[in-house]
Amino acid sequence: MLQPKKTKYRKQQKGKMKGNSGRGNQLAFGSFGIKAMEPCWLTGRQIEAARQAVTRHMKREGQLWIRVFPDKPVTKKPAEVRMGKGKGAPEYFVARVSPGRILFEAEGVPMDIAKEALRLAAQKLPVKCKIVVRRDYIES
Repeated sequence: MLQPKKTKYRKQQKGKMKGNSGRGNQLAFGSFGIKAMEPCWLTGRQIEAARQAVTRHMKREGQLWIRVFPDKPVTKKPAEVRMGKGKGAPEYFVARVSPGRILFEAEGVPMDIAKEALRLAAQKLPVKCKIVVRRDYIES
């Protein structure tokens, strides 16, 4: 599961998710990608499930880039615990995703296989996604 090896602080505040993605909103490595259309928090498990779906469908051919990393700790208090007594312990890590952010990129497989693989990955994610293709992509 994806998570940082070490963090400066154990706990973080929730924060606000406003505005569109200012960076990470263009294809940088591959010819095909998944773009998030709404804000959300992606957990390490969700990212891993999507990654497995893509690699299985592409039969480990081509290359895949994961453009998000879960670095924000989310805390939770145990079940049936009274209010107060401080913030809970870190439970899992999430990646903040703004609208327009590229989540995954693929390269080295035909267009139909890449699109289907990315569609399967998008189904695993809790956010509405769009499949994008590089503007200068030529089917060979």
